[in-house]
Amino acid sequence: MRIGVVSDTHMFRRSQSLPQDLVEGLRGVDMILHTGDWIDEEVVDLFADLAPIDGVAGNNDGPAIVRRFGRRKVLELAGYRIGLIHGDGGRSTPDTAFQAFWDSDGKGTVDIILFGHSHTPYLERKDGILLFNPGSPTDKRRQPRYSFGILRLGADVEAEHHYYDHK
Repeated sequence: MRIGVVSDTHMFRRSQSLPQDLVEGLRGVDMILHTGDWIDEEVVDLFADLAPIDGVAGNNDGPAIVRRFGRRKVLELAGYRIGLIHGDGGRSTPDTAFQAFWDSDGKGTVDIILFGHSHTPYLERKDGILLFNPGSPTDKRRQPRYSFGILRLGADVEAEHHYYDHK
């Protein structure tokens, strides 16, 4: 299974389209997962035109997006448990995301954690859990390039960042 991973699009209804590099990079994915800060519910439709979409709300999303997606969820895809969360609310975005899926017995409750918030691409394995932040395809902030991710679920899990220069 090949999944597109995006976060922090910070797009409003006045944005008529997704960046062409993002559209081309997501072409052919089985699904798209968005880890929050969509900003406008109409942006969901832009992604839905490419592939089935699911995700969570971020700290900048309004009540309609929060009601539609929730702030945290676990999906079971291709035999893996995938936690989705935006990652806001703590000092370290990766640690905040990690702790959200760690139980009181000191065990991880998922195989993969997808998160956003920082706009910073991130990939690490911690205590057997893959943590992945795709960065942002539309609001790179202090990053040199825009980015999104591709997650491949098969016998193994592979995650990779894809970068481009123009919005």
